[in-house]
Amino acid sequence: MITQTNHKETFRFVPATSVEIPPERVVALLKSEWELFTKQTGKSAEESKRSFKSLPLGVTSSFQHWDPYPISIVSAKGAWMTDVDGRELLDLSMGFGAMLAGHLNPTVVEEVKSSLKTGMLFVTPSPISTDAAERICRRFVIDQVRFTNSGTESTMYAVRTARAATGKDGIVKVEGGYHGSYDPFVVSAKPPVDEIGDASDPIAHVPSGIVPGDIYVVSYNDADSLERIFEKNASKIACFIIEPVMENLGIVLPDEGYLERVRELCDQYNVVLIFDEVKTGLTAGHQGAAQRLGVIPDLITLAKSIGGGLTLAAFGGKKKYMDFVTNGKMAHFGTFNGNPLAMAGIRAVDKICTKDTLAVAEAFNQQALDRISAIIEEYQLPAHTVGFGVKGCITWSTKPLRNYRDYKATDFAIAELSWLFSLNRGIITPPGLDEQWLISLAHGQKEVDLLVEDFRSFAQALRGA
Repeated sequence: MITQTNHKETFRFVPATSVEIPPERVVALLKSEWELFTKQTGKSAEESKRSFKSLPLGVTSSFQHWDPYPISIVSAKGAWMTDVDGRELLDLSMGFGAMLAGHLNPTVVEEVKSSLKTGMLFVTPSPISTDAAERICRRFVIDQVRFTNSGTESTMYAVRTARAATGKDGIVKVEGGYHGSYDPFVVSAKPPVDEIGDASDPIAHVPSGIVPGDIYVVSYNDADSLERIFEKNASKIACFIIEPVMENLGIVLPDEGYLERVRELCDQYNVVLIFDEVKTGLTAGHQGAAQRLGVIPDLITLAKSIGGGLTLAAFGGKKKYMDFVTNGKMAHFGTFNGNPLAMAGIRAVDKICTKDTLAVAEAFNQQALDRISAIIEEYQLPAHTVGFGVKGCITWSTKPLRNYRDYKATDFAIAELSWLFSLNRGIITPPGLDEQWLISLAHGQKEVDLLVEDFRSFAQALRGA
């Protein structure tokens, strides 16, 4: 087995020993938990049935759907949400990072109210958008930035910028990496393992209906594979797009030295390095993942955490590349780009998310990780903990995950059970192993205690204690 040390700015704890959970126990617990779920959520069931008539799958984004039906939320404040059945739920998803400041953060609300006094949309230059751009450039230590309205837009435009700058069209992405719904990014996002070849030389998996163009796929944490692709195809490759820390497979950490080697290879072969920080961003630290990890890309994409819950995203980076937006070789348009409401979100987050406030949230997250790690050891669970910034997760595997194929070998049944067990007891996170918990500025000791004690109860249930 290959073992590697993760980057020193990340966290992973793998216990020395573990004891298997009998599969039949997991099956039995899942059955009883789904029965409890349907018993508690009758109004969510009714709302789901109603929504199917006007919304495909009854949801506004396909990931929100699960069988038999998802929870329907009516309000949220701070770290808590209320569903249609009147249950108070501790939110540990927090919009995948978009609610880093907390639901209805007073500073965000005040900035939005102030913006509503002067206008919602100008579609012209404004000191408001210039101020926001200066804040983003200063915060993330980049030369220039352009605003968009979603992470998908930002990653798409970053790739187009790289193509314009290099005169090449090819894209390299990581197997299992998610960068939005632009056609090339859907390639090998969650491919069937039996159709993608050897891990050291992955076969790009193209779903039906996708026209990806010239696309290459590598395994995360495999710089040798990346070098081989560059050696053969660098004359055709414009960019390598990668999450510096993968956060679509739980949390998969970079090996020590991996990102540094990626940077070297991109420089050597004249390939633009794009860091997708749509999900890391400020959840990684007060200046984002690139600055924290000490590896600086050519272009960066941002969304979610930078806007306080407002619809907002951005791409930017080194002026030598953003100059191709300036000279028109990469045309970037958007009616709602830089609208005053979104810019209000940037102002608020820039005030709220300081080095000190994020350090407090991260300390709470580390406390949760440490206490849950101790429970895993106490009950000898076949799991380990992973963390980065204010995010954490429990990975149901006895070995560290280094790439997508390691993720596919984890225990998805226990992961589903863990999620459902918590949901039935008032704690909501996204289903399964794909996502993480997030400790926002609105979470405190009470919320951390609830998270930890809920996991202790789950460990006891698994062991029949």
